[in-house]
Parts: sequence; structure tokens; C-alpha cells
Amino acid sequence: MLKRLLVSGYKAHELGIFHEKNPGLAIIKTALRRELARLLEEELEWVIISGQLGVEMWAAETVLELKKEYPQLKLAVITPFLNQEEKWKEETQDYYRNIVRQADYINSVYQTPYQGVWQLQEKDKFLLSHSDGLLLVYDEENEGSPKFLSKLAAKKADQGDYQFFRINAYDLQSIAEEQQRQLYNDYF
Repeated sequence: MLKRLLVSGYKAHELGIFHEKNPGLAIIKTALRRELARLLEEELEWVIISGQLGVEMWAAETVLELKKEYPQLKLAVITPFLNQEEKWKEETQDYYRNIVRQADYINSVYQTPYQGVWQLQEKDKFLLSHSDGLLLVYDEENEGSPKFLSKLAAKKADQGDYQFFRINAYDLQSIAEEQQRQLYNDYF
């Protein structure tokens, strides 16, 4: 049974998305919305993110939108360490804090500020052990920061009783083509 879903994926800069008007962002959010809506029909209660900029924050935005239709859905933000946003640009901090403020649960794996990269690795292990499945926006042909989490999740899924869902480049391309067809049909 999938009640607690961890969602992660690429960071925004890994996808070349630097602003809200990037057309790729709408495609990613559509993919996230479809997967989350499908899983909500199967008893999903919690979406968990670590607050990483990119796919995780876009998933949080999507969850906040879905809560209007699915009031039972809850958002948890479990950061690797305290104040992870303190060195970000002020505008980015405001965006992050606005989303986090709307979460149903907020905590940090380590109750200290950043001490080392090991906190990020331990965060992945902790979140995998406190979830029933992972939805990862990641394409193994285009490696990036989700590589470590993908390997851990695949290993956990192979051991049984853990669900691992992926949104890859092919899935995103299919949505882009579908949106183009819809635009064409609407126009003509």
C-alpha cells in the first residue's frame, strides 16, 4: 500500500529551467500531476520532499494545487539540515519559504546547519526508509544529481515492498507532443 510517496528528481539548473515561463516546466508539472492523481486513487496520503529546488519544489506546487481536489493529501518537507535556503538568492528564498509555509509537516533530518555532503546522502537513506515509494523525474541516459537516489531506490524496490516510479525523457516528450497536438486542434 502506497501512503507515503517521496518525490524527487533533477535540480532546476540541471534541466536548464531558470524561470517560471520556461515551457518545459509546464510539461514536468503535467507529468507530476498525472502521476500524483493516479496514485491518489490508490490511497496516497503524503507526498514527501526534501525542499530541493527543481522537481521537488514543482511537485510541492502541484501537491498544493491537488489539495483543492483531494483535501486528504498532505505535503511533508523534510530537509537534510537546518536553513538549507540561507545562501540562496533572496527571491529564491521567498519562493521556497512560501511553499514550505503551506506544508503540513516540516522537519530536518539533522537539527544542525550544513556540515558536509554526507548529510545529503544520509537524507536520501532516511527519506527512502520513511516512505512507501519514490516518484523520480530522472532519465538514466542523462545523469545528474538524482543518480544516487535512483540507485538506492532501485535496490530497495528489488528487495520488495517498495514502489519505484520514474518519469523519464520519453514520458516528458510524449506530454509535449500531446500538448502540441491539443494546441493545433484548438487552433484549427
